[in-house]
Amino acid sequence: MENQELVSKKLSEKKNTSFETGKPTSAFVTASWVALFVGMVAYCIGLWNANMWLNEKGYYFAILIFGLFSVISVQKSVRDKQEGIPVTEAYHTISWITTFVSILLLIIGLWNADLALSEKGFYGMAFTLSLYASITVQKNVRDLKLYNESK
Repeated sequence: MENQELVSKKLSEKKNTSFETGKPTSAFVTASWVALFVGMVAYCIGLWNANMWLNEKGYYFAILIFGLFSVISVQKSVRDKQEGIPVTEAYHTISWITTFVSILLLIIGLWNADLALSEKGFYGMAFTLSLYASITVQKNVRDLKLYNESK
């Protein structure tokens, strides 16, 4: 009898945690938005100050936007599948392909760019930070929406 009470008490304690309810902590939400803002702004400031032709700047900016959209699509399709929401295999596959293509286009562009190695690394890191942060921001937005709907 005591074991059952102890188990039910532990289960009820677990249900009250934000992890169990799917609500991300405010610190994680804030850190995700800050990381997205810092990554995108740093990348764009780097482009603004770069000694490149305008068409080169446009190429790198388009890759950033393309990559952000692609990783959000991947996160959404993976999450939808996980929750049992129908996702076509074509959309899921295209999302992954466009994510890899955006990364490949950045690598090819930086490989052939007439930039210092430190500048190439800067763009690569700012791009990576932005992609990762956009995934976490999208996840947090969805988790918060589900949490608020369940209340």
